[in-house]
Amino acid sequence: MKCLHLTNSQSPGDIVMLTAAVRDLQLRHPGRFSVTLNTTARELWDHNPYATFAPAPRPGDRVIECCYPLIHRSNEEPWHFIHGFHQHLSACLGLRIEPTRFQGDIHVAPEERQWVSQVEEITKMRMPFWIIAAGGKFDYTAKWWSHERYQQVVDHFDGRILFVQVGEACHHHPKLRGVLDLRGKTSMRQLVRLVHHSQGVLCPVTLLMHLAAAVPASEGMPRNRPCVVIAGGREPSQWEAYPHHQFLHTCGALSCCDNGGCWKSRVVPVGDGDGKDNPEDLCTDVVHLRDASLSFRRHTEEPLPAHALPGNQHRRLTDYLPRCLDMIRSAQVIEAIERYFEGGVVSYLNDAQRAASHEAIHLSHGDQAHQPETSSVS
Repeated sequence: MKCLHLTNSQSPGDIVMLTAAVRDLQLRHPGRFSVTLNTTARELWDHNPYATFAPAPRPGDRVIECCYPLIHRSNEEPWHFIHGFHQHLSACLGLRIEPTRFQGDIHVAPEERQWVSQVEEITKMRMPFWIIAAGGKFDYTAKWWSHERYQQVVDHFDGRILFVQVGEACHHHPKLRGVLDLRGKTSMRQLVRLVHHSQGVLCPVTLLMHLAAAVPASEGMPRNRPCVVIAGGREPSQWEAYPHHQFLHTCGALSCCDNGGCWKSRVVPVGDGDGKDNPEDLCTDVVHLRDASLSFRRHTEEPLPAHALPGNQHRRLTDYLPRCLDMIRSAQVIEAIERYFEGGVVSYLNDAQRAASHEAIHLSHGDQAHQPETSSVS
């Protein structure tokens, strides 16, 4: 048996994809490898039968820093993100590793499945809910959709869907009205359990969409969890989309993403000193949500200065959208969500659940929202 020590310091969404590669290494070549690893988002490896978390390699371990150079061919070739780490590990080890499932490999222990979810702790009733992430990290503002349009979606389903808003406190996740507010109140493991109990997910291209596919569903929920992803044209659809998701993209509709995704990082400069403020990493087709005269297209031969926008207008990051995301309207997102209900794989809240959800939305602003999870069997 060969001993491997795998490392990776990327974002949690990348780690979800790495869990798939470790699973398939062990399933395709059983008994040949003992795997330890050290990555970010350690809790994503909890209860994993295929590898053990370790801060340092053991004597004699082969250390591999895992990456996915395949991404550089994602616009031209028909690969999904799930193939990235697989192909890199295959090349490093000189053997063939192919995906066994079209999803990451996140495990929920039997005792965790019995715990009451954070939502049920507040509502005092088991009910279906959708997780919503209406923002993102400041390093990739080109993924942000309009906060007002997220609100329109929530308002449309008032009384029919309980939305639970999540997001790290240090990231951009402005408060939505009419939602159960769990922003900044979930650890990584609590987020996994929340996804486990959820009926569906609404988000941009981010960790949550990968968890929606990778986390097993709780009893009574669809085997393939509904998920609507507001993607735009940043990433090629074949690289990110899962078969059972509604992946709303605009690749091919604009010149900046007519051959896959643009992979730009930011819409306008953030001013935090990060290299992603450089002109080559900024969106080239920008829409101002409140003043059409401030919409503009950048040209590589005449890059917009990093310190200013047309007319030297003072900017707010949330005033601007990439045109590819501006083209996705709230009505399209609503229709994508409704498709799951019209097809019958999920159902809206009943009268009792509706009443409890409205009460829970108010309670989510009080101390009861901070109560720890319990091990009570529901």
